[in-house]
Amino acid sequence: MTTIVYLHGFRSSPASEKARALQQFVDTLPEAARPRLCVPDLETGPAADVAGVARWVEANAEGPLALVGSSLGGFYATALAERFGARAVLVNPAVHPYDDLAPYLGPQTNLYTGREFEVTRAHFDELRALAVARLADPSRYLLYLQTGDEVLDWRVACAHYGGAWQCVEGGGDHGYQGFERHLATILRFAASGFASR
Repeated sequence: MTTIVYLHGFRSSPASEKARALQQFVDTLPEAARPRLCVPDLETGPAADVAGVARWVEANAEGPLALVGSSLGGFYATALAERFGARAVLVNPAVHPYDDLAPYLGPQTNLYTGREFEVTRAHFDELRALAVARLADPSRYLLYLQTGDEVLDWRVACAHYGGAWQCVEGGGDHGYQGFERHLATILRFAASGFASR
């Protein structure tokens, strides 16, 4: 059985459109072909969130492991994929969130739940500590980018994940229009590798 962990982005939640699309797609598969899917709520802080996902993986993952992450979740997915030797699918991922999120320092509101939280300078330090300077094996990564991303420069991710499988589409936006078109490919990629845990 393949294990997939979907990691949502900043100010997002398991109720995001991409998380729901992935869950709905998995639910339509025959039971024998259905991967185990975990969509955690990332709301504590970078270090605690990544540590919590790592504990879940160590206790529950079976078979091939793949992380799927969007935006900030893509940054987390990279840190975890390197830790576990797993595959990762990244959708418009953040590469330098400790810089990208600087304008959000202070009180914030989750766009899906309405929960209020605060971004602190300590969070930026935690993000720097999680950064992966060089991928151990770029072929374990599948990257989806849209050049119309209004939040992050797609070229930064394209360069950082050089050597990875990349799908770069013109237009679109940070939310990644048409994500559901790629779900079958994402699941095939997730199932084709074996984690070295």
